[in-house]
Amino acid sequence: MSSALENEKILQFLPFSSVISSSFWHKLTQMKIDVYALNDEPVEITGYYTNQSTSSRLPACLNVDYSSFDNPQVSDIGSNGILCKGLLQNTNTLEAFKDINKQNAINKCGEQIWNDILSGAALSNPGLLTRFLLLTFADLKKYQFYYWFAFPTLVFPSKIILNEEPKELNKVLSNEEILQFQQAYDEFKASHGQSAFVVVKNPELGYKCHPLKEMVNLKDITWIGFCDPSSLPTNPGWPLRNLLALLAHHHKEHLVGLSVLCWRDGVRDGQRRVGSSLLIEIKDVIYPTESDSIPKCLGWEKNERGKLGARMVNLSNSMNPERLVESAVDLNLKLMKWRLLPELNLDLIQNTKCLLLGAGTLGCYVARTLMAWGVRHITFIDNGRVSYSNPVRQSLFGFDNCLNGGQPKAESAANSLRQIFPGMISRGIDLRIPMPGHYVTDTEEVEKDVQLLADAIDEHDVVFLLTDTRESRWLPSMLSAYRGKLAINAALGFDTYLVMRHGQREPWNPGQVQSEKSKGVMRGALAGRQLGCYFCNDVVAPGDSTKDRTLDQQCTVTRPGISLIASGLAVELMVSVLQHPQGGNASAEISTDAMTTVQQQQQQEMDNKEAINISPLGVVPHSIRGFLHRHQQVLPATEAFFNCTACSPLVIQRYAEKGYAFLAEVFNNADVLEQVSGLADLHKDIASIEDWDYPEESEGSTD
Repeated sequence: MSSALENEKILQFLPFSSVISSSFWHKLTQMKIDVYALNDEPVEITGYYTNQSTSSRLPACLNVDYSSFDNPQVSDIGSNGILCKGLLQNTNTLEAFKDINKQNAINKCGEQIWNDILSGAALSNPGLLTRFLLLTFADLKKYQFYYWFAFPTLVFPSKIILNEEPKELNKVLSNEEILQFQQAYDEFKASHGQSAFVVVKNPELGYKCHPLKEMVNLKDITWIGFCDPSSLPTNPGWPLRNLLALLAHHHKEHLVGLSVLCWRDGVRDGQRRVGSSLLIEIKDVIYPTESDSIPKCLGWEKNERGKLGARMVNLSNSMNPERLVESAVDLNLKLMKWRLLPELNLDLIQNTKCLLLGAGTLGCYVARTLMAWGVRHITFIDNGRVSYSNPVRQSLFGFDNCLNGGQPKAESAANSLRQIFPGMISRGIDLRIPMPGHYVTDTEEVEKDVQLLADAIDEHDVVFLLTDTRESRWLPSMLSAYRGKLAINAALGFDTYLVMRHGQREPWNPGQVQSEKSKGVMRGALAGRQLGCYFCNDVVAPGDSTKDRTLDQQCTVTRPGISLIASGLAVELMVSVLQHPQGGNASAEISTDAMTTVQQQQQQEMDNKEAINISPLGVVPHSIRGFLHRHQQVLPATEAFFNCTACSPLVIQRYAEKGYAFLAEVFNNADVLEQVSGLADLHKDIASIEDWDYPEESEGSTD
């Protein structure tokens, strides 16, 4: 008996070996961050294998790459490629990866295959028989990926006994017959595209391939064929196991004596080689003695040590460093979106182009915070040079930037951003902003500067006003209002700060009139288009603030921490505006203690009705005034002033009509702004009221 068993030719199969392209891990990283987040439910992916010739001597490989997530077509993987459906389960922690019950996981896949066999679905689509399971854990901080493949196969029948050793096709058929069959197979694949088929040879018509589902109606079946990934001279590949389970269930009577064609359609040295395909003749079939409703399932891949276990690949050294940093810098934002703010629109922030007027302390900190929020496009405008006092307060500069008279601040700051993150689109413009009350000597040069500033504002979405003097903010404030840009202002005192957004209106047009009056205050708030700018509370035109001033009066002397606070609030205010459903027209929240009693009542009513859209990041104020000596903030909001010297329709209309000629007048004489805006007339009216003689009231008057 023992001798008989030893002489039996037991059919053995070559298991799949997994091949994972590095592009798969790139794509998994992207999907984890942008799509899957904390969801660890299995998702469908696609892999493929190729049926190759024996001469290739390659393992039976199942491949996955970046296209596995995108439902690839046969045309994407080559003429001899076979697509396979798979399940990817990516866990959130390494512990979860280890704790998955591997037998239960593969049994679920085996149950699905068995159900497809029972229902007949696998007869119509044999591709359902070749499934795979991929468990992964992606450590995105270290770029280490843990994974384990399973290729579920049913142990049914439990043993296949061959009549003789498998034979190569070219030893059974002539070259002419092989070419005839090859043509028949090509026609079948072109029309059906299936990985398993029935072959019938007609003495007169030659070979013809049929779908498996037609087997019941066919007589004199020559072979059952399948696309074989194995290149071994005596062993077929793993897909045959489940195919035999299908035949054993639906066509048990045909299994004994059946001939199986292991079709190997490889290309070598530019020649198509199919003659090494194997022919296997089944002598006997042994079925399991257990009466389980579902056959036993196996198929977990062994690791590189030849044991059942997971594998790990470390791509931190092989991945493109710029690609690594690009995904890494956004990781914090993606994690924020996963659990805390799923409605956050990170693409909107990333695509926002920011213009920073000033590359000093505020400019450096604003730029760093913008980068942390994912902004990719930042431009600096400044005409200063880096001095020895700058690096300790201005985070984008170092000692080397101060040497030889100092490098230009704008260009140096832009270079530093690219050194921090190569994916930044940053540039510096060396430009002195023309100012009211600062006499112009070179008109042609100043006109070029004005045009350069106007073009820069046109090209960007948000303008940050971060310069040292009040008057240097006038021209960009006016141009931002003229072009309808969102302007964010940050200004510092010794222990106070002001961060505000200017009212964002539509770009100027000739028919524009004074901004709308409030139509009722909602939650103690003003609509964004109704908000004032940095100059709306002024009753005089900005002038030369540095004339006849001592050094401490010319420089911005502040407590060191204030610039960080104000810079962070300026960027957070911008992001809150961008995320608000109404964008730049978002209503401005104000502090409760700054509201009238009526406004507080209106706010309470609107809170109760929940009738206002808010930014997912919270309230969007008009301005934030901070007092560091009290560690206090208030959120005042003011309407646009019709006689404002920067954003009023009167000033903007004059600029629209006269262009640079109007600006030249302002630069040489700031009083022009008071005339154009109507402030001069307002001053006269106030003076005339003060000169009135009021009649003396008698004691006890009841008037």
